[in-house]
Amino acid sequence: MADIIQFKKPKAKDKHKGKTLCRHGFHKWEALKERPFDSKKGKLVTAYRCTRCGASKTDSK
Repeated sequence: MADIIQFKKPKAKDKHKGKTLCRHGFHKWEALKERPFDSKKGKLVTAYRCTRCGASKTDSK
């Protein structure tokens, strides 16, 4: 049997699923496991990544 190809365009709802909250500043931050902390100028720095859109930020304590 041949593979079936979708000819319909994806709906806007499906195309932007989960990204609308991030656009308005409501990210879902998760600490990166690869580098649990970093030392910068004598302060601990934690790296975070948003699970929905992939944006990253750092937080110093």
